Amino acid sequence: MREPPVGLEHAFTFAIPESKTVPALYPESPEFAAMPAVLATGFLVGLLEWTCVRALVPYLDWPREQTVGTHIAVSHQAATPPGLSVTCRARLTGVDGRRLTFEVHAHDGHDLISAGTHERAVIDTARFTARVLSKGGSRGAGSL
Repeated sequence: MREPPVGLEHAFTFAIPESKTVPALYPESPEFAAMPAVLATGFLVGLLEWTCVRALVPYLDWPREQTVGTHIAVSHQAATPPGLSVTCRARLTGVDGRRLTFEVHAHDGHDLISAGTHERAVIDTARFTARVLSKGGSRGAGSL
């Protein structure tokens, strides 16, 4: 890894489809299926993570090195219906070895929908995959 500079910023915009709404989060859940079709918090977290990943890729020996999320503390303060685009912004606020801390927020063109912090850790993909596979389970490395 080439150390990314503190203050590094990245923005990412994504149009929200029906497949990223609460009823689609866990289709097996009758409770979620009955909820309004707005951007699910789980998918919002993924967008914030994706924004941070995109910021870091130029500094990594990708795909041998990747990052994984280790902590997230964000609000989800406004509902976003499908059809709107969400712009996520990430600013790197700290680098401690392989641990990276970001300030993140998201806006849907009408409201600030999220704000908070996110931490990621740089991993060696092969070593990480080997550790995960040693846990057993029913999925192979291709599912990571």
